[in-house]
Amino acid sequence: MELSGKGNSAVTFILVGFSEYPDLQVPLFLLFLTIYTVTVLGNLGMIAVIRLNPKLHTPMYFFLSHLSFVDFCYSTVVTPKLLENLIVEDRRISFTGCVMQFFFICLFVVTETFMLAVMAYDRFVAVCNPLLYTVAMSPKLCCSLVAASYSWGILCSFIFIYFLLSLFFCGTKFINNFACEHDAIVAVACSDPYISQQIIFIFAMFNELSSMMIILTSYVFIVITVMKMPSTGGRYKVFSTCASHLIAISIFHGTILFLYCVPTTKSSWLLVKVASVFYTVIIPMLNPLIYSLRNKDVKEAVKKLISSHLSL
Repeated sequence: MELSGKGNSAVTFILVGFSEYPDLQVPLFLLFLTIYTVTVLGNLGMIAVIRLNPKLHTPMYFFLSHLSFVDFCYSTVVTPKLLENLIVEDRRISFTGCVMQFFFICLFVVTETFMLAVMAYDRFVAVCNPLLYTVAMSPKLCCSLVAASYSWGILCSFIFIYFLLSLFFCGTKFINNFACEHDAIVAVACSDPYISQQIIFIFAMFNELSSMMIILTSYVFIVITVMKMPSTGGRYKVFSTCASHLIAISIFHGTILFLYCVPTTKSSWLLVKVASVFYTVIIPMLNPLIYSLRNKDVKEAVKKLISSHLSL
């Protein structure tokens, strides 16, 4: 499969981004640079803390480390180009570069969708079958679930790219977004994008519905189990453990659903950009903060790591 598609290698895209607001270019650059710095430090820090602390070598933190890796990756695919376009006048991106960015955005977003579902299943097993947890969530199963999430993300991305490359693009086109999102790309196609739009819509709906079904089913059983617990202390501990995951799920899926429910008319492009910023730039920063601030084990591990380095 050639990335040039139907003779599209000579095509050049220009990412419009937030260029309609010239007075906001520097403030936005500083804001996004700060967010990206926190994202990188937060996610890589989370991975390091989990790897360095034996107490955190459990299935829950194994999945959390991969969630942090995915967040770091898809933020890195988008944010550096966004920052560049806020300070330079030349906002061009080659057709190949745009397609590759779209490929990796799809890969990591789809992977995160199912990684969150896997984490919900992990909480279900931990709460509903605590005595069998270590047996049920074996290292082999954990690795298989993570590998399946990445593999499905890769497969979806190749399918989307295949149908995107079946379109014909001509000349220099302005992409009304800060990243190579599917709707923004097909909006400037010189051929009918109907099939490509339908394919991504069908897969997006399947991914959302199937992952949300796993999450909702897991949490229904968790709630039923918790309500049967005799002590309020036990209930609080379970809800406290699951709260971080529920917050992350709500923010991520709420943004994705909003993005696909908004019609891409001329008047709605700003809303699409804001939603895109939220799930590609802000959510990767929020996830490590949510899990670290609400997780006693992570906070203790961080304090222990800092104190051990200060004592050296």
